[in-house]
Amino acid sequence: MKPPSRPVDPERARGRAATSRDCGRYERLRREDAHDGWDLPEEGGVFRTEVSEEVPRKVITYVRSPDLPFDRSLNPYRGCEHGCIYCFARPTHAWLGLSPGLDFETRLVARPAAPEVLARELRSRRYQVAPLAIGTNTDPYQPVERDRGIMRACLEVLRDFRHPVAIVTKGALIERDIDILSEMAAQGLARVGISVTTLDPVLSRRMEPRAPGPQRRLQVIRRLTEADIPVRIMASPMIPALTDPELESILEAGAEAGADAASWIMLRLPLEVADLWQDWLHQHYPDRAGRIMGHLRDMHGGEVYSSKWFSRMRGEGPYADLVAARFRRAARALGLDRDQPALRCDLFAPPARMGDQLSLF
Repeated sequence: MKPPSRPVDPERARGRAATSRDCGRYERLRREDAHDGWDLPEEGGVFRTEVSEEVPRKVITYVRSPDLPFDRSLNPYRGCEHGCIYCFARPTHAWLGLSPGLDFETRLVARPAAPEVLARELRSRRYQVAPLAIGTNTDPYQPVERDRGIMRACLEVLRDFRHPVAIVTKGALIERDIDILSEMAAQGLARVGISVTTLDPVLSRRMEPRAPGPQRRLQVIRRLTEADIPVRIMASPMIPALTDPELESILEAGAEAGADAASWIMLRLPLEVADLWQDWLHQHYPDRAGRIMGHLRDMHGGEVYSSKWFSRMRGEGPYADLVAARFRRAARALGLDRDQPALRCDLFAPPARMGDQLSLF
């Protein structure tokens, strides 16, 4: 692990997980903070969230990874204010010339035209319907959605087109959209996955500083299932020697809240996430850092992370096999060892627009 070249004063990064602003891997020049030589105190305020906008040409991203259960996704935002330190999406901010560390949490990009662009893409004669995944990169229900409403507008488009959607989130704001989701779920067009990483509120606040706490997420599961929306509890990511002792408790809490299925993923540390995670780990849990990283290396052939298909999300070896066996046993005992109902694609129909020729039948 190399020390960050642009560390941030923890007092300025209050409420954030990353304490580094290191440049992304595509930058030719490296930036470093240096004292200006004047013997005067330098004051800096707490980092605030900034939101810029982009106008996308397309919003449906087609995914070719053979180990994923979907082939297309949509992201209303780039970056995520939840600030989960382990987030595998952090390296995507390097594509924007921004830091996968603090910039990922504080310099967001909203896509307000996403609903209109989505509708245009769905109307294409070449479009072949299949479930659309939302929340697989950044959370569509992060705090900025409260003011922007881009995710809700996208859901309205999907409802009008009767297009199937699978959502993954930690955000309690999804409760706002229960009216749309329950209507779609009644037609077999919607299902939701709620990620619960730990039941420890202190650990959660350190690791996921601006995401709802564990009990609030369980309440979200309860409210969604009461509205007859299928919900899967996601024990993800499982962190060896830190959160994996809670695996059975997380599944039990999810089942009690009404979840009808469960899944899990092992901690992944691609690219810049590896250094960000280890810096956070040494800051908050130095006594466990060696043990945690040792387990991860054992599961990835001696490396911190391996991107090999079909093993990148679970790891390999005795420890990974043990966690998988524990999950299967607990899920079976709780009735969560089943797939959620398949989403329907046969109802897809673009709604008529003003001036369209209507059918007589």
